[in-house]
Amino acid sequence: MSNQYLFSPQKTQQMISDGTAIAVDVRDSDAFESSHLPGAVNIPEMFYELSMSTEEGLREMENTFIPLFSKAGLSKDKTIIVYEDSLNTRYGGSCRGFFQLSYFGYPNVGVLDGGMAQWQAEGLPLTDRIESYPATVIIPEYDRSFFVDKAEMLAALENPQVKILDNRDADEWRGESSSPYGADFAPRKGRLPGARWIEWYNFMSADDSIPHFLPADRTRALCAQVGLYAEDDIIVYCFKGARASNTLLALKIAGFEHVRNYYGSWNEWSRDPSLPADQEVLAA
Repeated sequence: MSNQYLFSPQKTQQMISDGTAIAVDVRDSDAFESSHLPGAVNIPEMFYELSMSTEEGLREMENTFIPLFSKAGLSKDKTIIVYEDSLNTRYGGSCRGFFQLSYFGYPNVGVLDGGMAQWQAEGLPLTDRIESYPATVIIPEYDRSFFVDKAEMLAALENPQVKILDNRDADEWRGESSSPYGADFAPRKGRLPGARWIEWYNFMSADDSIPHFLPADRTRALCAQVGLYAEDDIIVYCFKGARASNTLLALKIAGFEHVRNYYGSWNEWSRDPSLPADQEVLAA
């Protein structure tokens, strides 16, 4: 797997032009059809799919995404650069796409730094022309280096060497809402026991109104406020693994080596009443 996680608009344009990269747009199809990066393909399911981390859930996830990746022509010999409007417009949807492609063994995957907003700010061209590519034959080669399933998450709660980071929105963390889809979308509200909290927006700055990940020193300082350090073994969770993917990238860029994403996150955890949860409503 490549250690380059972010690609500038200029570098992305160059790689698309020379045929070494393909851009994946995770926005809704109507937005994509209106305008998108030249040569991009559209896979909005990367944002919408709600996946569980059980064996059955991962098989369902494979049955959803492998045909989509094949139809879109996503070859493993090209760099795949995922984008959305900006890094915070779809709850980290582009980063979730990065996570999904990495899990299925794509060796060179990254995210467009600043998203489509930065692309436009730099005056780069957009198009409404929809390209099609020859379908690819994809054999999944699972990479679990960033991945935590439900059983591993449960075991981690008993391991004092593992630190849990909840990066959901404030109302979810406090236990007032179960999800971004609505307060009662999931059956339980609350938190994983012992979790620390940093709201995912805080890992991004909005210089010139376009969010970018914080510089490494600021990310490390932010994490230190809740006792998280670059050498720690950290698992991040949110509601469905999108915001957690966003924060995972922020931490990896800042030099945190041992960071993983509990992909099923609260959507999965809250639906199993046998799993422990802190359901006390916290003060605002």
